[in-house]
Amino acid sequence: MDKTLSFYFGFFLFAIVFSFVINKLFLKAYHNFGKKENGDEVRWADRPKPLLGGFSFYMLFLFSISIYAIVFDNDFFDLQVMGILFSTSFGFLLGWADDGYGTKPFLKFIGQFICATILTSTGSIIEVTGIAGFDLTFTVFWIIGIMNSINMLDNMDGITTVTSISIIIAALGICLIAKEGQFNVIYTVMLIGVAGALFGFLYFNINPSQMYMGDTGSQFLGAFLGGLSIPLIWSHKVDGACFIQINQFILPTLIFLIPIIDTSTVFIRRISNSKSPFVGGKDHTTHHMAFIGVSDRYVMLIFWGISLLSSLIAILVFGYFDKIHFGYSLLIYLFCISVFILMQIIYNRGKRINEICTKYNVIKLRTIKIKRKKA
Repeated sequence: MDKTLSFYFGFFLFAIVFSFVINKLFLKAYHNFGKKENGDEVRWADRPKPLLGGFSFYMLFLFSISIYAIVFDNDFFDLQVMGILFSTSFGFLLGWADDGYGTKPFLKFIGQFICATILTSTGSIIEVTGIAGFDLTFTVFWIIGIMNSINMLDNMDGITTVTSISIIIAALGICLIAKEGQFNVIYTVMLIGVAGALFGFLYFNINPSQMYMGDTGSQFLGAFLGGLSIPLIWSHKVDGACFIQINQFILPTLIFLIPIIDTSTVFIRRISNSKSPFVGGKDHTTHHMAFIGVSDRYVMLIFWGISLLSSLIAILVFGYFDKIHFGYSLLIYLFCISVFILMQIIYNRGKRINEICTKYNVIKLRTIKIKRKKA
């Protein structure tokens, strides 16, 4: 076991260094690749930057599978693992096409549906009710939803990177404290490889960023995190409990709390304003936190802190999963609802300030404060 832990730690350090070096090389050699020369109505930054981060994610993901086959088991190709491999690969290609050619929302949706279909057809299905048709539909909805939410969250420096790191930390925690027989080495190696890739990329993505992960990275991460969440996060139920268990939804809700809140907020707000929820804009929870005067870097740290807290709560909940009764479940959901309400308060406050900024032709609240001090 000590040798295995040493391998995990060594591979994690290797993944960080590899990701850092490969991103550094990409930044120097392909500085103009993926830039939005005509401006970008979705991203927060004003100047265009290369969309290269996703390549290191995918390379280390493939390397993780290769390392596992060499070190642990050269006969691991079960159907679910192959489904995750092909689904994430298609997600990577889907994002690459969007970065290079700007695919339409409907085509992107079709690509995400294909990713979900690959997973469900290879046995990765969330068993919520035991009714095949309902569970299949729910799984497709979950995968498409996570791919969209991770993609939509990539709107400000570092946000998607640190949120994905928190999700992986939670998944790794669940892997490491799982009961004997539930521990899955290949999933652990995959998670460590991608976590190292994210940490190595964070140096270039933290504000002020030098590059973005692009849709190449966010679509890959959406398929990867959504796919692995099925065997690692959604598969836990209390024996002998009722038909549909609210406990089964606790871990996914906590671990994916930030993407769920941001995406649901944007969808609700855009639909209420008679706008398409699939057309991007600067109307995310991250943007509205910046509108109230929080610096871009502190926005990232606040979101990371919330995501880490919810992930650590999820790990603690998993450790006592069989002992979580209805009262504790309500407290956990109350925490999630409280974070959602807090984000709505920030959103409304930021919206009012942004309207003032627009009226007086300034960019951010900080600009207003500077002008007041000069006056």
